[in-house]
Amino acid sequence: QVQLVESGGGSVQAGGSLRLSCVASENPSGKYCVGWFRQAPGKEREGVAQISPAGTQGYIDSVEGRFTISQDSAKNTVYLQMTNLRLDDAGLYVCAARISSGPCVLNKSWYNNWGQGTQVTVSS
Repeated sequence: QVQLVESGGGSVQAGGSLRLSCVASENPSGKYCVGWFRQAPGKEREGVAQISPAGTQGYIDSVEGRFTISQDSAKNTVYLQMTNLRLDDAGLYVCAARISSGPCVLNKSWYNNWGQGTQVTVSS
């Protein structure tokens, strides 16, 4: 089981930026799909972005063009750069991973390794 530790959350005004980090206990590149999910109070956990073992990125429509997922294999880290943050981007951001030799699926039921999350607060 890969261990995942997130950091980088905080409070920011709408329009601001944050970079989240997800450090894995082993290099995910070439082996794991890694996804970023978020959960706002009273809402279901939703997938935001993911990166495949080969580095292919995917996003939900609401963050396309504002968020960028990337990985640094030397640091076993997957990043989520978030820009032009909106009030509805707030929530607990959690990274997840799953070994895959095929397509990644940005769904909370598909991923089977989870971190504890980092909180993102966006104010007006």
